[in-house]
Amino acid sequence: MEFLLVAAILLVVIVFVTAPLRRPARGEAELEDPRIAELEARKEAKYREIRDAEMDRESGKVTREEWRRQDAELRREAIAILKELDELEAKAAAQ
Repeated sequence: MEFLLVAAILLVVIVFVTAPLRRPARGEAELEDPRIAELEARKEAKYREIRDAEMDRESGKVTREEWRRQDAELRREAIAILKELDELEAKAAAQ
């Protein structure tokens, strides 16, 4: 009797643990629009450029005027990327 109880519990545990392995594989890459993924990558790269420019200013590699000009351009580019990303995500959500 105890053997059957242990076997039943073991079977339930095995089924529970292996459930994710038995599901059909559908990775995030298949579900996400590649254009959105590309824009996300560009956004992160632009944020890195902004941080790098700020570090250059703090370390004295560029003058304050050069940094202001560079920072304004980088932020304009980041805003354009964010707008495009918002538009694509809105279209994807509407579908």
